[in-house]
Amino acid sequence: MKKIMIICAVLLGFVFTAAAQDTKPEFKFVEEKHNFGKIPQGTPVTTAFEFTNIGEEPLILADVKPTCGCTIADYTKTPVKKGEKGTIKITYNAASVSPFSKTIVVTSNAKTPQKNLVIIGEVVAAKAASR
Repeated sequence: MKKIMIICAVLLGFVFTAAAQDTKPEFKFVEEKHNFGKIPQGTPVTTAFEFTNIGEEPLILADVKPTCGCTIADYTKTPVKKGEKGTIKITYNAASVSPFSKTIVVTSNAKTPQKNLVIIGEVVAAKAASR
């Protein structure tokens, strides 16, 4: 009888643990990679990554960090409740003529605590002004 009670207690523990994990917040992005295409040198470009919290608990972004100084991030700083949307706005300065691929690291309290967003494109030389 003791063994049956212990087994039941262990199984109930697993059920409650699994249920608790399912309540964590989680991202659902519209897109996780954005292609700017060809952009003229010296013309900053911006995109917004929109997401929805598909978890039960509020989603809190702790940090949004671009991997280089050529990119600036702004993001929703208040908790995003279940079913609500938030945004991560990324601006790339387009200073150097070359193709680019930049990663933005998003840290949060989600089931997946670290998420990478990517921007790509090619900066082309600005055409000389017509005379």
